[in-house]
Formats: sequence, structure tokens, C-alpha cells
Amino acid sequence: MNIIILGAGQVGSSLAELLVNDNNDITIVDLDNASLQRLQDRLDINTVHGHASHPDVLIQAGLEYADMLIAATQNDETNICACQIAHILFKTTTKIARVRGSGYLQHPELFNREFSTDAIPIDVLISPEGLVTDYILQLISYPGSLQVIDFAEGKVRLVAMRAHNGGPLVGKKIAELKNHLPNRVGFRIVAIYRQDEVVMPTGDVTIRVGDEVFFIAEPRDVHVIVEEFRREKQKKARNIMIAGGGHIGFNLAKNLENNHQVKIIDHNIGRAREIAEVLEKAIIIHGDVSDKDLLIEENIDEIDLFVAVTNRDEANIISAMLAKKLGVRRVIALVNNQSYLELIHLNSIDIAISADRITTNNLLHYMRQGDTVRAFTLRRGAAEAMEIIVHGSENSSKLIGKTLIEIDWPKDITIGCIVRDNKVLFAHRDLVIEAEDHVVLFLTDRARIDEITQLFMAEERRSWFS
Repeated sequence: MNIIILGAGQVGSSLAELLVNDNNDITIVDLDNASLQRLQDRLDINTVHGHASHPDVLIQAGLEYADMLIAATQNDETNICACQIAHILFKTTTKIARVRGSGYLQHPELFNREFSTDAIPIDVLISPEGLVTDYILQLISYPGSLQVIDFAEGKVRLVAMRAHNGGPLVGKKIAELKNHLPNRVGFRIVAIYRQDEVVMPTGDVTIRVGDEVFFIAEPRDVHVIVEEFRREKQKKARNIMIAGGGHIGFNLAKNLENNHQVKIIDHNIGRAREIAEVLEKAIIIHGDVSDKDLLIEENIDEIDLFVAVTNRDEANIISAMLAKKLGVRRVIALVNNQSYLELIHLNSIDIAISADRITTNNLLHYMRQGDTVRAFTLRRGAAEAMEIIVHGSENSSKLIGKTLIEIDWPKDITIGCIVRDNKVLFAHRDLVIEAEDHVVLFLTDRARIDEITQLFMAEERRSWFS
């Protein structure tokens, strides 16, 4: 695909790095020459220096031939204007805009062309802050989880867990696991990472202490399975402290304050007063999130979960590590710098999340050929989970009418389940694929993506892309 990305900031850079590795032609537009040069030095991309919403700059970037425009600058108005220009000048097929302002987001009718032909022509709105908030809320819902991702409109969830010493399922072979769960509970392990090495989840593999286990299950059963990987039942976080009262911190508190004891710390007195006027139950504290004395004064030892979501990576890392040292059971830190993420993987922070990566993941399926409706990178970009619709007939498809064991699947993938007529069917060798099935699968090697998408395409569509 020919893709133009507006903005060479963290979101734009992350998108470029991911998409160029998938053999797309990428052009980035930005006013900062230094940022463009840094990207061009390490990625095979084109760059254009200029204002992202100026028609002449967009034309210079190749807008006429673009399949997709991703407007990801820091300015909402620039992003909206660029999409409008792309629509008017060249009817660009897919226009994606990063929009952060709540004033815009509270009026979705502005962008819904089904509601009005006069609506702003943006096909996909992305709000990194909203995506991060939802992601953290999912993690809070399942204590001990490392990742929680929905597929098939929430009918099935992919969950990552660490196997702990003494957990009922730890030390058991995968083929034996179902014997240790209630009869109604269905799930399937799709990947295991052991000391950063991939272990394919065959029936004779034994779950070991420290394994990072990815499984899929229906939402109602996730809690039961999560507890089986732990030595003792982990209570839901009751007392939560949030470092940072920006968009993410505020929205987290707003969603949590009715069912949790919530405290927010923010260094800006004006912002602290502003959110105190809106939130009804949360306690707002003015101060430095990395001030040890302040944390102790606020009874950090009674906190179940500490979430660091300021707009500074360093503050998030330091405050989260300090909270952990002071006795908090679980800490989550928002960290966007990729170099920091690699380091954090080795220390005491339980979960480090990246707004850029979460945002990118919510756009991935738009960049896939075929009928991918959901895609999510995992393990810091090394693996990927996908949901793909099977189209065609037995005559035009390589999959329809065949059992899973009869299909010549690419190496390094695991089929998790099929969602058919709102029912979740966990994968087994004799399960037959039918037209319009939603297949959820896991790839330990993202280099196999092209093989997967080609396999799922009906014959007539393969000829279009060949």
C-alpha cells in the first residue's frame, strides 16, 4: 500500500516502523527536519518537509496515489483539515485522523457520513488517550493479567498470564488442563514464551513456573482460568493510586471512582483543582509523583495498584519503581520510549504499556490485505494475533469445507478458535471451516502475515492482489 503519515512524532514514527516492515511504501510529512532525518536514517521511507495540511505539501507527498492517509500530528485541526483536503482533491480511499479534543469526540455526528453527507470525511477516528484508558481498565478487570485483547466484538478474549509457583495448572501438561477446570469452562492456549523462547503449545508441553502463557476464552470464563495460574486467589484492586491527572489519569479515575478507592497525584495545582471540581469521590493530591515522602504520607503501603500515566516517561518509570519498592503489589507504567521499554522488561515494573503501540494496534487491520478485522502485535512487536473472516466457497477457498488438520497452515501459527453465528468454537483437528467464519489465530513469527492473508483470500481476490 502507498501510505502517507502526517506527523513524525511518537505515534507517526511507531506507525512508520511497523508498516514499512510489512512492505508498504511510506511517506512521512513533518515540519521538523531533524525528526524526518532520524527516521530516514533508519527506515526505508520517503520524507517531505512542510505543513501537513497544506495542499501543495500533500501533493508533493504523493497524495494523488495514496491508498491511505494517516493524520497523526499533535494538532487536531491540522489532522481534520488534511483529511478534508484529501477527500476533496483525490477522494483518498481511507482517511484516519488522530483527534484528542473531547469537544470533537463528544460529537461523533461531525464525522459520521451515514448521519450526514456534510460530515467531515474521516473514515477512522483515533484517540490514543481513550485507547490507553480502555486498555488499562481491561487489565484492572483481570488481576494478574499482562495483556487483555478482545476479538469478535468481545465474544472472545486473548489473555496473557505469568504462571506462578503453586498455581493449580502449573506443572501440568496442556492436554491435561481441561481435567482441572469446571466442565463448562472452555479455553485454548495459543502460545507460551519461556525465557523469551517460543514454545509451541502442543498437548505434551508442560506449563512451567515463569512461563508467559497466552490463552483465549470467552469473557465469562477468563477469571476462572486466570486464577488457576496463580498460587492463591488474587483480589481485585480496591485501593488505586494514579500518578498524573491528564486525560488518561482523569478518565481512569472517572471510570473507577464509584467502585474503588481512588487517589490522583498531579504536579500542576491548576489541573488538580480542575479535576477535583469534576470527580465526585476520588481524592486529588497536588504534588510530585516521585516524592517518596509524599507517597508514604498518602499511605502507599495500603495501595493495591499504582498506575503511572503522566506525560513523562521518566516520571512514570521512577514513580512506579518507587511504589513497588514501598510495597505496592502491582504497578503499571505508561512508557513510550522503545529503549526504555526494553529495559523495563528486566526490572520490577509489572506492566509497561505504550500509547503508540496501542494506537498502532488499533489501526493494523486497515493495513492488511484480505479480510482481517482485528490485528494486534504482542511481545513488543515480535508476535501477532489476528481475526480473519473466511470468504468464498469450497470452489474458490483453500479453507472452506476442510477440517483444521487437512489445511496446510504456515509454520509458527496456532489456530485459537472460530466464531460462527455468535458461538465460540475452540480449535480441534476435526473442526470444519465454513464460509463467513471468524478465525482467531496467533503468529509467533510476524513474517508469516503475507502467507496467512493469501491463504484466507478467495481465489478471485488472490488474483486482484497478485
